[in-house]
Amino acid sequence: MGYDHKTQQDLRKRPATIVDVADAAGVAIGTVSRHLNGQPVRMANRDRIEQAIATLGFRRNSTAVAMKTDVTHIVGFFVPSLSEFHAQMLEHLTRQMRRKGRAVLSYFHDLQRDSIHEGLEFFARHRVDAIVVDGEMAMQHDLSRLVDEGMVVVLYDNDLPGLAADRVFVSNRKSSTRLVNHLIELGHRRIATLHGDLRDTAANERLGGYKDAMEAHGLPLDPALIKNSRWHESVAYEHTAELLALPEPPTAIFAANYNMTLGVIARLHEARVSIPQDMSIVSFDDVAALRLHNPGITTVGQPIPKLAETISTIIDERLAEPSAMGRRTLTIDCDILLRDSVRRLT
Repeated sequence: MGYDHKTQQDLRKRPATIVDVADAAGVAIGTVSRHLNGQPVRMANRDRIEQAIATLGFRRNSTAVAMKTDVTHIVGFFVPSLSEFHAQMLEHLTRQMRRKGRAVLSYFHDLQRDSIHEGLEFFARHRVDAIVVDGEMAMQHDLSRLVDEGMVVVLYDNDLPGLAADRVFVSNRKSSTRLVNHLIELGHRRIATLHGDLRDTAANERLGGYKDAMEAHGLPLDPALIKNSRWHESVAYEHTAELLALPEPPTAIFAANYNMTLGVIARLHEARVSIPQDMSIVSFDDVAALRLHNPGITTVGQPIPKLAETISTIIDERLAEPSAMGRRTLTIDCDILLRDSVRRLT
């Protein structure tokens, strides 16, 4: 298992620990913990763990084992940052879990590969019952391993195609289509969109909804009006300046999240472009800043309480029947919240 003679001699000077077993078996500490507590792990990992236990003479502390159960009543919440959207989700998910006698343990990874790996190992070590995850491609390998070892995983916001997990998403594409249709129905034809990072499924779905609406009405997809602002306020600010400088600027802008919408608003105000008299705006995500802006911004409102409730129900079901690890996808419709940021042209 990679231990040389000196290492084995060193280990005989003290009782072997679960860390030693994990190192010897070449698996995560959480994997050893799950095996020792009777939870399912892959057969190959189980065999390596048992061989390491025999080689090291590892003995569990019977008192400590007796204090443990197969459930910890802790759910992990794994997201890149505590943005306003994720903060609202954390609040509502925590409230739902508290009603079920569970706590939520949060970890923010900042889209850093090392932080993603460390975060998932952190959850494994703490033997959380389930992890609620905003999907990111850099976590696919580690998360797949945890799922294989029996971890309950629920994806929201962004998908990880192929992962054997349940999913709770909002109707990103359908809602974006409805929002752009609203602009078209009010006479807008040159409609720009600022979309998110296309590594993310939510960005692809929202851009797809924009294209669906434009194509359904026979409107051209002008590349000059489609900007990859990568979810960022500062990038959206710069792209709005580019749109205003076009020989024929758009009459309306669809920003695919609230951060980008704030960048749009800032640049329009700086350029003394009036909303909606000179430029109409619609946004995906409804946050306080957009509700309180004068005029209020027309948005897609994500039903965060319903998302949290649905995730909580799925976790209940999976923990009650762990062998039924799912690939179920539930899609929740959003509301279009009409305010005063769109002007009728016809």
